[in-house]
Amino acid sequence: MTTREVLLPAAGRSLVTCPVPDRRNWVAPTAPIRSRVAFAAAHVVVDPLADSEAMDWDATLAYRRMLWCFGLGVAEAMDTAQRGMGLNWIRAQELIRRSVAEAHGVNGPIACGAGTDHLDAQVDAQAPHTLDEVIRAYEQQCEFVESCGGRIILMASRALAAIARTPDHYQHVYGRILRQTKEPVILHWLGDMFDPALSGYWGFRDAREAMRACLAVIEAHPGKVDGIKMSLLDASLEIEMRRQLPPGVRMYTGDDFGYADLILGGSDALLGIFDAIAPAASAALQALDRGDVEEYHRVLTPTVPLSRTIFENPTYNYKTGIVFLAWLNGYQRHFRMLGGKESARSVIHLSRVFMQAAGAELLIDPDLACQRMKLFLAQAGVY
Repeated sequence: MTTREVLLPAAGRSLVTCPVPDRRNWVAPTAPIRSRVAFAAAHVVVDPLADSEAMDWDATLAYRRMLWCFGLGVAEAMDTAQRGMGLNWIRAQELIRRSVAEAHGVNGPIACGAGTDHLDAQVDAQAPHTLDEVIRAYEQQCEFVESCGGRIILMASRALAAIARTPDHYQHVYGRILRQTKEPVILHWLGDMFDPALSGYWGFRDAREAMRACLAVIEAHPGKVDGIKMSLLDASLEIEMRRQLPPGVRMYTGDDFGYADLILGGSDALLGIFDAIAPAASAALQALDRGDVEEYHRVLTPTVPLSRTIFENPTYNYKTGIVFLAWLNGYQRHFRMLGGKESARSVIHLSRVFMQAAGAELLIDPDLACQRMKLFLAQAGVY
């Protein structure tokens, strides 16, 4: 076995040696994964040669084909794609349209974010939006997703969080939308560590009170909710809510810190980290299909320190680490992001991402990854 080495910067301006093992031969499934439903929230690739920010559609769609190849579904136009943080609704429509068409061409599972983010740029502190305006915004986006042939992920709404004062307001808005959707939706509960504007969602700052309000919405609309993606980074609360969900409603873990244990315990998955660790996530779920829990842990547990680093505070900057790994692994030609967000994490942070990816055997082409990491560090003035 060949062991490569890269010198990485560490605390105190020191350099540490990072060994990089040979490529691991990750095997794609030959049949659909059965044990869990698993979506990867996918990132987007920008065109670095455009005069203004534009998408590299070939690379963006190729990445989704890779995720489908490994047996994962694609959660499209979510926060991993910088939705509301560089990806506006106009861009999101084109992304959804293209991705759903691509999914239908390869029979790949896909669900798409529908929210109210086109209202965000119009918020006026002196004249905030009304509940009816939020409802119409949700209706517009849901109708678009359904017109493309996509399933709906009903995203949390900044506009709703800004004006809702009681749980009844959430019940009113979600009730109006759920009664209209053609197929059961996935609800999306995103904590304020991912988006501070969503603090106090469901009408409560206390998480357990908010959970009860969310459960009330689900229970009031039987057959309309496929599941809920819960991204609060609170494993105990997720387990508590999972046990209280009505029969047939899935808990899609969005816990990028504790997903290994939560999936094993019964949660399905809709995770940003699955974008970066797709081969390992697939291998772990294939092992779970076989009932091989030991192999499941052997493959997935080493990815958890990597995920904890990528999603460390401020958590909303996690997309930088996701795109950095995609570049290291050769899925895109550059390390650029919408809005210049490639600069949102430090050189030392991204060096830890590299080290932990190497330790989890997630550098798909080790020689290329080492070459690009050295180039990145040289450009940063490390050596």
